[in-house]
Amino acid sequence: MTTADVVIIGGGIEGAAAAWALSQRGITDVVLLERNTVASGMTGKSSGIVRCHYGVSSLAAMAAVGLEVFEKPQQFLGDQALDIGFRQTGYVVGVGPQDVDALRKSLAAQRSVGVQTEEIDVDEVARMWPWADLSPFAVFGWEPRGGYGDAYQTAQAFAVSARAAGVRIRQGTAATELVLDGDRVTGVRTADGDMVWARTVVVATGVWTQPFLAPYGIDVPIRVVREQIVLISPGVDVGPVPVFSDLVSLQYVRPELGGEILFGNSDLSEPENADPDAYSNRATESFVDLTVERVGTRFPGFTDAAITGSYAGCYDATPDWNPVISATAIDGVLVAAGFSGHGFKIAPAVGRLIADLVVDGRSSDPRIPETDFRLSRFVDGDLLTSPHPYVGAGQMR
Repeated sequence: MTTADVVIIGGGIEGAAAAWALSQRGITDVVLLERNTVASGMTGKSSGIVRCHYGVSSLAAMAAVGLEVFEKPQQFLGDQALDIGFRQTGYVVGVGPQDVDALRKSLAAQRSVGVQTEEIDVDEVARMWPWADLSPFAVFGWEPRGGYGDAYQTAQAFAVSARAAGVRIRQGTAATELVLDGDRVTGVRTADGDMVWARTVVVATGVWTQPFLAPYGIDVPIRVVREQIVLISPGVDVGPVPVFSDLVSLQYVRPELGGEILFGNSDLSEPENADPDAYSNRATESFVDLTVERVGTRFPGFTDAAITGSYAGCYDATPDWNPVISATAIDGVLVAAGFSGHGFKIAPAVGRLIADLVVDGRSSDPRIPETDFRLSRFVDGDLLTSPHPYVGAGQMR
């Protein structure tokens, strides 16, 4: 039998970030329960894009907080965080004529919460991506501080920092149920029969959240969506190119350290439902065909390109494609899930918001109101959506 001030269920990047942030607030009597090993679930499948380009201002602010941590990991995570895999290549996003107004308004809103972003012209993008056909684009946005990172390494760094502060991380320990006394939580039972007594439980179980909490009457409306990634040898030495988000053909590409290009799909109009415990970890033939078509059209300069590999992961997607970071109807139970593909880049801010909710019951950052991410918004019909959506890509921007 164990006691703690806080139990965190789930050792992915959000759970590890919560443990770290709590330790930074002086809450170190924390037990993190992970059924396998830290970051062994969907965290390791992240494409790792780092951008602050969001139409939802609170998300843009969260991404800006994350960027500060990625840029100076030793300052925030300690001397052990020598390299968390962040590569500051920059981030460029391009839109067609129908989205010019939305992009400009979105850039202005981002700047209002501290994001360093600006509009740049096609000649500047052509210098960065000389292999691309840029003729369909009308306007480009540019974040010089953007790039990509490694979610697995980052989660490990959060866990190491938390453990150094006194947080107990129990790997290979599955949480099987909440223990309740009426309408408040008193602890967590594990698969090996142990009890961890605590008055606060943070459920950060990603794609597994809905079935875990449903028996207690907590409905977190998560849809598990399979997302595919394809790796491409471009046939040319592209060097340290920036991440390129193409909101005309709805794709994104970023460099890999070995010279390959990672391709992802930004069209989520017809998401593929999946079982997170039984899904194919490779791209389908139709997705490979889609990759060839879109990359071939946008990057005609890749004359000798070849597919080198693929993998897949799952998003825990909510109806508005934005996360839940919230108290619940059970006193002492908080949930952090439904990250819908945004989770890596905002993880440091997620951890801090969870710590704020545990300690103060509200956010300490006025740019990131806790009410934006409340679970009750789905019942209230008050979804968290961008006031400046892009045609065809509103879910992810």
